[in-house]
Amino acid sequence: MTLALLVAGLAAAAVAVGRWEREFGYQSPEAVLVLETVNGCVALLLAYLVYGRFRRTNTWQDLLLLQGLAVLGTANAVLSVTLAKNEPVGEFGNWLPPALRIVGTLLIAASALVPDRQARRRGWRHWALAPVVAVVFVISAVMYWRKDSLPEFSTTNAPLLPQLVTLTCFAVAAVGFTLQARSRDDVLLRWLGPACAVGAFARLNYLVFPPAREDWLYSGSVLRTGSYLLLLVAAGREISRHWALLAEAAVAEDRRRLAREMHDGVLQELGYIRSELSAFDDRPRVDRILGASDRALDEARQMLEALGRSDDEPLGLVLHRAVEELAQRYGVTLDLELDESIVVDRAQRHSLVRIAREGVLNAVRHGKVDRVRVELGRDGEDSRLRISDDGAGFDPGGSRTGFGLISMRERAEALPGTFDLASRPDEGTTVVVRW
Repeated sequence: MTLALLVAGLAAAAVAVGRWEREFGYQSPEAVLVLETVNGCVALLLAYLVYGRFRRTNTWQDLLLLQGLAVLGTANAVLSVTLAKNEPVGEFGNWLPPALRIVGTLLIAASALVPDRQARRRGWRHWALAPVVAVVFVISAVMYWRKDSLPEFSTTNAPLLPQLVTLTCFAVAAVGFTLQARSRDDVLLRWLGPACAVGAFARLNYLVFPPAREDWLYSGSVLRTGSYLLLLVAAGREISRHWALLAEAAVAEDRRRLAREMHDGVLQELGYIRSELSAFDDRPRVDRILGASDRALDEARQMLEALGRSDDEPLGLVLHRAVEELAQRYGVTLDLELDESIVVDRAQRHSLVRIAREGVLNAVRHGKVDRVRVELGRDGEDSRLRISDDGAGFDPGGSRTGFGLISMRERAEALPGTFDLASRPDEGTTVVVRW
């Protein structure tokens, strides 16, 4: 994205070098006022969104970006006011917007260079804009006090310093944000890089061809507005991301609530039923009910663990925790070989955990083993989950094939993947799932 917009910016700059620059400009004070007002509103809107982001992250990068956007928005607002007056504003009104732009672009460049690190204190988040407000006030006061000694500002002979500084800052910010976006999943950074790149080309255009009149439109003005439109896209993406995070937080809270209700209700009731069975004398029936109670408790614990599980946990860690809990309960030794680099989505992870638990439970209950091996690894480009034991085994084509094996096969095929079962009486059982 950034590379494509860099190419587009170079093409626009090449057009500006030709004779089209003098033919493209046209006088339209109303259009200039509209563009400057749009630029200011976009910068302030994104600053407001970054402020909400800063309150969540408390990082130096978001703080500096917030301050830089706020100063740029203020500079555009000041310029819009001076254009709306349609009368001479003096050297103070002419020099204040460029001075504020220098401060704003310096802050944005700094935000692109600082690491993604949190500030130590969170209590001053409400005063995030206080330093910038103070700087803007001081600059305005000093320039107003020295307004009579300010050099004459002319659009045809404007000083190079403001354009050079803003060009350098935007170029540095474009490179910095682009490099950070490659290593971080952040939609805002992915759009800040192109926006700063187009802003740098706009400043280059102003350097090569300074505007002849403030109330005329030139290609540099279009490029600068283009950079703000990219910032508007970034604002829209940030809003979408914010609502997605709110939805995820609501789902996570609902899952935690259901987990609490299940723990305080279903699990306790099942435990009570199991404890009361010791009072009965019919041992065969009691044993059957105890087995059903144990299976119900296993299912309830598995659902409780799934509800409280984080979506970003690696598959290897979740598998380790799930089968280790079974091993401790039934006194079984586990041989684990888990590749934690294997990544799956949430639905696949749930199915694989259920398959692993079912395989270990079958080995304990039917294979009568005291050791089970669980492996998670790769077969070439495919991933593989393998549960094996050296227990009693069984005939897969016989009558002992129950719903547990059918469920494991259906879960494996839904991954999508394959399910392979190998077992013979007195030779153990091996279950392999590939996807």
